[in-house]
Parts: sequence; C-alpha cells; structure tokens
Amino acid sequence: MLFHTVSSEDTTAFGAAMGALLQPGDVVLLTGDLGAGKSVLARGLARGLGITQAMPSPTFTLMQPYRGRIPFYHFDLYRLDDPDQFYEAGLDEFIGGDGAAVIEWPDCADLDPAPALHITLSRLEDDDARAIEVTSAGMDDRMTGFYDALKKWSVKA
Repeated sequence: MLFHTVSSEDTTAFGAAMGALLQPGDVVLLTGDLGAGKSVLARGLARGLGITQAMPSPTFTLMQPYRGRIPFYHFDLYRLDDPDQFYEAGLDEFIGGDGAAVIEWPDCADLDPAPALHITLSRLEDDDARAIEVTSAGMDDRMTGFYDALKKWSVKA
C-alpha cells in the first residue's frame, strides 16, 4: 500500500502510528536512497513505542538498543563491508526476539527475514514530502490493523 507524508514531522507521526502497533519479534526493513527519511521514520516508530530520548543514527555502531513499551533495536547497516560482518557480530540475535528490530539498509547484510514489514521511502517533488510503500512478508494477518492506523496518509488509487 502507498502512503504520502508532507514533512519530516509528518513522517515521524506516520512512524509513531505504525510503531504503536509493533509487537515483540516484529522486523521492519527500511529501504530508500540516502536522505529518503529512513532514520526519521525509525525515530517515529520508536516514538510509537514510548521512546522519547534522542536517537542519533547508529551508523557507526550498526545497532543501538532502546527501552520502550517493548525493546527497540535500531540498525543502520550502511557501512557494512561484507554481509558476513552482521552475523559475525552476533547482530542477528536481535531479530525476531523480545523486541522490534528496525533495520535501515537491510540489503547490506542480505537480510530478508519473514515475517517482516518492508518499507520503501522515496522523495517526492516537494523536498520534504515522501512516498512510503508498505508491504508484508508473512504478516498479512496484521496488515489491516496497520492500514487502519495509517489511513490518513493513504494515497487514494
């Protein structure tokens, strides 16, 4: 399903609406070009879990954990040189466990877990606006709840 946001604040609000529905074991894969808004959306997801602290991008640490309603594991895999580094660091242990794993640049570790939400962000003509495509891999039973929570951003076909 396709959604549009009009600003970074709106993208954060979109993420918060989605984050409020995340459950332990959920995986959210974020893809898009540099500057597409992946980290902004990740912060929104965290806000939906009740996390209010500052959230710098974990680019240099690969993963940053946070405590909210459930644990939140924010990954940024952009700087991985080899997909094996992800597994050698034991980071795969945080996927599908006690919290929600939100992973920016999952292709850098050849990640494609299921079940998972796949979210692709792209810029629109207005530099602050974003197109957000949400698809599911094995979470079809929960998608109606997500779509209901996100309907105000829905693009009418």
